[in-house]
Amino acid sequence: MKTALLSIDIQNDYFENGTMSLVDAAQASRNARLILDKFRADNQSIVHIQHIATRPTATFFLPDTWGAEIHDTVKPLEGEKVIVKHYPNSFRETELFDYLSGQQITDLVICGMMTHMCVDATVRAAKDLGFNVILIGDACSTKSLEIQGQTVAADDVQKSFLAALNYFYSTVMTTQTYLEEHSKI
Repeated sequence: MKTALLSIDIQNDYFENGTMSLVDAAQASRNARLILDKFRADNQSIVHIQHIATRPTATFFLPDTWGAEIHDTVKPLEGEKVIVKHYPNSFRETELFDYLSGQQITDLVICGMMTHMCVDATVRAAKDLGFNVILIGDACSTKSLEIQGQTVAADDVQKSFLAALNYFYSTVMTTQTYLEEHSKI
């Protein structure tokens, strides 16, 4: 059993002054940093996922912009793997599956942004591909959504998606619980 951290799309456009700011992105990134620090200290595999928009109508994560850069809170260190994607699912048309398989990774710890889109798509794909997944719920962020003229508050979106992913697709944990359960003795 070998574990890797996937840090998904924690990029500048999702923060204050970005073009697609999310609710509590700063706090989620600080929690993601705590998980990242643990993986670094334990010398475990880390993969940073960076979304670069390719759709002509895209309004965020545009190529070669500040907004598409990985946020300073979780900036990759030299030698840490960065995989660029163009779809919500981090496995789609990327080298992610082959890279993880080559490293004999069986388990993933996932954090990132947006919970209702790229995190959801990646968690579901990871499980379908045979990985065991722990999702760090408070190291993820989302936004309010609209459907049929009604607004669904970000907090409700977050809880709904985490609840849907818990059990079959992943085990959802808080940062504190994960760190307590995975501390070295």
